[in-house]
Amino acid sequence: MSSQNTETRRDVLLITGGGRGIGAAIVEGAISRGYRVAFSYRDDAKAATALAERLGADALAIRGDAANPDFAQTFFGQAEAAFGPVTALVNNAGITGGIGPFAQLAAEKLRQTVEVNLMGTMWMAQEAVRRWQAAGTAGRMVNISSVAARLGSPGEYVHYAATKAAIEALTIGLGKEVAASGIRVHAVAPGTVYTDIHAASGEPGRPARVVSRVPMARIAEPVEIANVALWLLSAEASYVTATVVTAAGGL
Repeated sequence: MSSQNTETRRDVLLITGGGRGIGAAIVEGAISRGYRVAFSYRDDAKAATALAERLGADALAIRGDAANPDFAQTFFGQAEAAFGPVTALVNNAGITGGIGPFAQLAAEKLRQTVEVNLMGTMWMAQEAVRRWQAAGTAGRMVNISSVAARLGSPGEYVHYAATKAAIEALTIGLGKEVAASGIRVHAVAPGTVYTDIHAASGEPGRPARVVSRVPMARIAEPVEIANVALWLLSAEASYVTATVVTAAGGL
């Protein structure tokens, strides 16, 4: 078999919000497993560019906003132009929209949280399924949820928790809908993880405040969540779909 034919058979993974945190850990883990990876970022061009440069020619950073309904088609198009047909997708982009009581949440923050977390995931999922079904591709999708979908995050992130609960419903329903096409759809529901999402929400010290709630008595590192997502994308999870896997230290 020629090297060219071998290259065309490599998996191509898309990740939204892959420049930092859990997303960046998934990018790195996927590259180490032989994927070609295109990842999106919205604002932090410095971090995204540095990650892509460090990982080499198999990593491509693409600027775009998951909340933009036109971005999914653009993202897939640019990735496929660079690497060939996309075979896997991780919907990771997400925001908390601030921390505090639900009744005090500004309308614009609520709208933005829904658009990024839920609508962005739905638009990407639609684009993936349309392409995979048209090409007969047994694609794999992982949506990053949160244990907040089950716990509700009262007093902190009720709006965020609601979007993650919707993502889990999407995962289960869509996974069942496309299972006969050979497409697998999963979600990972992390607990608290050491990322800058806490600083962005207005409470950088939140991990230290909530660690006592975790039965394992520690906060997760991004790579621990990345490993779960990458397992779900792998052939080892070939009989798993329409499923949410919790990685929350016992919560």
